[in-house]
Amino acid sequence: MALTTLPVLEAVPSPTGPKPPWLKMRLPTGETVANLRNSLRERNLYTVCEEARCPNLGECWAGGTATIMLMGDVCTRGCRFCAVKSGNPQGWLDADEPAKVARYAEVPGLKYLVLTSVDRDDLPDLGAGHYAATIRALKTVRASLLVEALTPDFQGRPACVQAIVDSGVDVFAHNLETVERLHRRVRDARAGYAQTLSVLAEAKRHAAASGRPLFTKSSIMLGLGETDAELRAAMTDLRAAGVDILTLGQYLRPTTWHLPVERYVHPDEFAAWARVAEDEIGFAHCASGPLVRSSYKAAEHFVLARRGEVAETASRMVI
Repeated sequence: MALTTLPVLEAVPSPTGPKPPWLKMRLPTGETVANLRNSLRERNLYTVCEEARCPNLGECWAGGTATIMLMGDVCTRGCRFCAVKSGNPQGWLDADEPAKVARYAEVPGLKYLVLTSVDRDDLPDLGAGHYAATIRALKTVRASLLVEALTPDFQGRPACVQAIVDSGVDVFAHNLETVERLHRRVRDARAGYAQTLSVLAEAKRHAAASGRPLFTKSSIMLGLGETDAELRAAMTDLRAAGVDILTLGQYLRPTTWHLPVERYVHPDEFAAWARVAEDEIGFAHCASGPLVRSSYKAAEHFVLARRGEVAETASRMVI
């Protein structure tokens, strides 16, 4: 198979100057978006999509996808790309949160819910039981609601990963974030490149052993100084860990304390990397673009991945 040739592009704007035009955010509009927002407000429910002013809110909500955060807003880790507050929650946890989150399953326009969270190294089970209880509560209210868990690494503990898989989650997601060389610079010291891969591999392994379908998903940020060869290697490592769905997006610096942007990646280059991911490395689906985030149009990714699995199964049946 011929390797995809990445485009040769003109110089993009300097990271120290104004952002390039393709990073301009689009305002969420449309009747579907308005209806979903109204349904959420009627129930006094809120999403990360709104609070983080996600540029993809309109696209995701139009497809019935939303994201919420569990277990508070204080993270026990201190990654240098993330704007979430860092500290010690000292074991605080809202025991009623699973029941509260289950109300999202009542929202008519919602088809796919992404659950994410801060890291909770202060909890005995690192928050895995809370995730699992929340997923079970959602599925009890509406079994057809597709649920994705975008989880921490749970310090690599297999039992924590298994608890999420056994809860009935549809997609298990954990982000690699960057290439191996940059991992220590970008992520908290308690995270690790190999540890992330082991978490994703364990989710896939345990699901297979349990005889239940599960899609796994991960995300990498571009523009942190990675080379093309390093990015290919990271993508290959994710696929070797059984990851089905990949998202690639532009790293954007939240504050001056955070890591600087090394370069802005052109949309054409993102499109080329999507072809590499799907055609060469074998991901079921890759969403790749400057404004793509890890939960971007998650429902669409799930459907596309499922269609790919069906097509592969059908091809094996042809003699």
